[in-house]
Amino acid sequence: MTLDWNGSREAVDLMIGAAALSVTIRAAAPPVRAGTGGQVHRKGSTVSLINSVVKPFTVHAYQQGKFLQVSDADLKGKWSVIVFYPGDFTFVCPTELADLADLYPQFQAIGVEVYGASTDSHFAHKAWHETSEAVGKVQYPLLADPTLTLSRNFEVLIEEDGQALRGTFVIDPEGKIRTIEVHDTGIGRSAAELLRRVKAAQYITAHPGEVCPAKWEEGAETLTPSLELVGKI
Repeated sequence: MTLDWNGSREAVDLMIGAAALSVTIRAAAPPVRAGTGGQVHRKGSTVSLINSVVKPFTVHAYQQGKFLQVSDADLKGKWSVIVFYPGDFTFVCPTELADLADLYPQFQAIGVEVYGASTDSHFAHKAWHETSEAVGKVQYPLLADPTLTLSRNFEVLIEEDGQALRGTFVIDPEGKIRTIEVHDTGIGRSAAELLRRVKAAQYITAHPGEVCPAKWEEGAETLTPSLELVGKI
C-alpha cells in the first residue's frame, strides 16, 4: 500500500490540532457538581462573607402597619439578624417567620433586631401580614428587595427564579457578618438555634480569647485555646 505523505501529514496535523483544542476546552470548563442538573455555581462562596462588612443598601420595609426605610446604617451600633426567605404567600416561609415572632422578645432582650427579607415588595409584605394568621404575629421589620440588590449583596439570590435562598446572617454592631446559615428553599430553620448562635457570637465578642464548643448554651463552660490544652479535649 502506498501513502500520499503530504496528505497524511495534513491529516495528522489536523487530528493533533483537534485534540489540543479538546483538551483546552475541557481544562477551561468548570466542573459540574453532582446533583446540580448540570448547572454550575460560578460565584464566590457565601462563606467568604464571614467577617466582611455589610455592603451599603437602602430598602423599603413594612412593620406593624407602617412603611419605612431601612439601610445598612440602621445595623450599626447593635446586633442584627437578617433572615432571607423565598417569598410571601408561600408555605415554609410563614412557619419560619412565626417561629421567629414567638422568640422575638428574647432577641430584643439581648439587644438584637430581627429583619425578615424577601424579593417581594413592601406592599406584598403588608397584604401578607394582614391575611396570614402566622405572619400576622410578626412585629419585626420585613425588608422588600424587588430590585434583588440586597439578595445579591448577601449572595443568596437564585438568579433564574428572582428569589432568595433561606439565608440567615448574624451581624455585629460594627456591621460585620459573624455567622451565616444558608438552606435550600425546602428546608425550614429553627429560631431557637439562631438565638443560641447569636448568644455565642455575642459571648466570644465580649470575651476575647474564649471560644464556644458544640451545643454551647448561655451559662455553660467555654474553652480557652492554649498550648496546654492541645490534645486534652
